[in-house]
Amino acid sequence: MFLKLVALGLTALILVPSGGHLFELPGKINLSREAYFTVQQIYAGWAWFAVAISAAILANGALFVSEHRRDRIAARAALISSALIVVTLVIFFIWVFPANQATSNWTTIPDSWAELRRHWEYGHAANALILFAALLATGRALISRENADAHRPASRGR
Repeated sequence: MFLKLVALGLTALILVPSGGHLFELPGKINLSREAYFTVQQIYAGWAWFAVAISAAILANGALFVSEHRRDRIAARAALISSALIVVTLVIFFIWVFPANQATSNWTTIPDSWAELRRHWEYGHAANALILFAALLATGRALISRENADAHRPASRGR
């Protein structure tokens, strides 16, 4: 049960910043260049979430391994969650990270800044939706047969 709670907690934790990115998008996407570059400075230090992301992948992977013989549905859900989190890293390194590099973490303004902003914002928005699906998958992994059997009324013989 401990591993299940760790996997759920870490998956929920990594959804927090992504959800923030998703919900701030409408208010930021049309900011002026100067305002946008100023606002982007609030994300300094967010690279530390890489630790939680790695831990969430590992925890869901460990949950898959621990459940694969006992509850295949729970194991599959944990594997799906882990895979979805990996997909968000692919999106990050294709669209978000290059924007960070091209702007020196939003401290220099290249000519293509508006396109880079779109990649950054929509990459993070896509990741938030994918991480929400990962959280649901981890939640499904917690609903195992073992828990269902424990709450099922015992059948009475006649």
